[in-house]
Amino acid sequence: QLVESGGGLVQPGGSLRLSCAASGFFIMNYDMGWFRHAPGKEREWIATIKSSGALTKYADFVKGRFTISRELVKNTLYLQMDRLEADDTAVYYCNAVSSWQRKGWGQGTQVTVSS
Repeated sequence: QLVESGGGLVQPGGSLRLSCAASGFFIMNYDMGWFRHAPGKEREWIATIKSSGALTKYADFVKGRFTISRELVKNTLYLQMDRLEADDTAVYYCNAVSSWQRKGWGQGTQVTVSS
């Protein structure tokens, strides 16, 4: 099970930290990622943290603004989002990156960037 939290309403330029608590499996065994789904668009990949924890990757549109991390003791994934823009408005989800390892999607957490 994946439970995302931490979303909300924030002004452009602001920051949010999203959390994703996993249960039933250990995130350290998977390449984990964050995804988002904006109205009228396909769900898109944002960031990956490899199972080793030693490597992260980002989509170009968030590179330098978002940071993915994890806390293995809590079996939790995080996404620090800085310098938020209106185009970042979406429902954010976490999951295994590889489609064949994908778990059931959680409910997501809504992020709205607006003045």
